[in-house]
Formats: sequence, structure tokens, C-alpha cells
Amino acid sequence: MSVYIDYNPVNREEVGINIDKREVLRYLGYKNGAVDSKIDKMINECIVELKEIAKTNFVFNIFDISKKNNEVFIGNKIFKLEGRDIVKHLKNSEKCAVMAATLGSEVDKKIMYYGKIDLVKSIVFDACATAGIEALCDSVETIIKKIAANNGYYITSRYSPGYGDFPINVQFKILELLTAFQNIGLTITDSCILVPRKSVTALIGFSKKGNITEKKDCKNCRLFKNCLFIKEGDNCGNTKNIK
Repeated sequence: MSVYIDYNPVNREEVGINIDKREVLRYLGYKNGAVDSKIDKMINECIVELKEIAKTNFVFNIFDISKKNNEVFIGNKIFKLEGRDIVKHLKNSEKCAVMAATLGSEVDKKIMYYGKIDLVKSIVFDACATAGIEALCDSVETIIKKIAANNGYYITSRYSPGYGDFPINVQFKILELLTAFQNIGLTITDSCILVPRKSVTALIGFSKKGNITEKKDCKNCRLFKNCLFIKEGDNCGNTKNIK
């Protein structure tokens, strides 16, 4: 199976980014969801502005997975998947969707702009944008799930470089594989930071077997090392960040 979609940002409303305010509050550190009216109003304003300026775009392709001597490859040895966690995540998969999504450079510019004139609003806008890119990825995952179902497959959850021991530098190969710069304007720095910043790459497995629910573990979260909730002996409750 080979599927290629280059999404036209002009028609981005067809996918949309349905931002959940509760997710924004989590990213801002409001564990119980309580927030004063000023911040609540600012969040609403930032969500509206974000939707106006975001140039949502994505690309994905679906490849066979080849396995040999406990090694797993995308395609016919296009590249080897490094790390025990991603191999475990795809252990029952026969195919794999490789995806990249972005909110576009205007979002980065707006965060920087507010950082110069209103630090609080910059932080709030950044949290809204983080929730926004996750929402976009949810929408892309829904499209991929429909393609899988139409071909008799179940899908795994999406798994991104930086989760567990899946190395962050595999993003270079992912962007090259998807020709992401030409297709959606997505590139990467030498230190493995995606540009635009509010962007995500991920893999989703296709399996003939139904999903096996695995225990959610904060240690598998890409935010684990810098998580403020963990430092306080708590968790964010956001299973989207966990495989």
C-alpha cells in the first residue's frame, strides 16, 4: 500500500483544529482547571487568533514494514527503526504511516511577537498552539485510521521521535522520506528542532490485530524529563503524550 497526501492549507477548514481549552489549561499548569476570568478571556482570544493565522498543513505516506533478525525497517530497508520502544510499539504491525504536520511559521512569529510585548500572553498563546498542533495530529490520525479500516487494518496510537528511547534525530530521515520541506515547508535544525516549532512527526502502525491496550507510563512521555507535574509528584492526566 502506498498513499500520499499533500494537504492544501487553503482548504484547512476541512480538517480544522478543534482546540480543547482543558488541554490548554493543562499545558499552562492548571491542574484543577480553575482559572481567573482574565486568563480565561485571554485563552479564548488566543484560540480565535491562532485559528485565524495558522496555516495547517500535513503530509503522510504509508509503507510496508520489513523485519529481519529482530530489526525493523520502514519499507524495503529505507531506514532502520532504532530503539526498543518503537520496535515494541510496531511489533504486530505490517505497515506504517509516517506523518508530519505543522501549524506554519506565522504561529511561531506571533509567539515571538507577544514575547516582546506581553510575556503572559506569549505563554498562553504558546499553550494554545501546543494544543492546536496536537488537535491537528488527531485529525490526521483520524484520516489515517479511515484508510486503514478501508483496507482491513487497525492502527496503533501515533508514536513520535523523542518518545521513550526512539531517538529524536530520526526526524531527519522522516522529513527526507516525506520531502517535507517541499510539501509543507517543514525543516529541521542541526539540534533536531523542527521549524516551524509547532510541528510534529510521528509513526502509526497498521495491524490486522485489534489494538492491545498497554499500560500508560509517564516514562514513555516525550515531556517526562522536564515535566512540572512529575516534579510535584503528580501527572498531567494527558494520555495523548504517552504511547
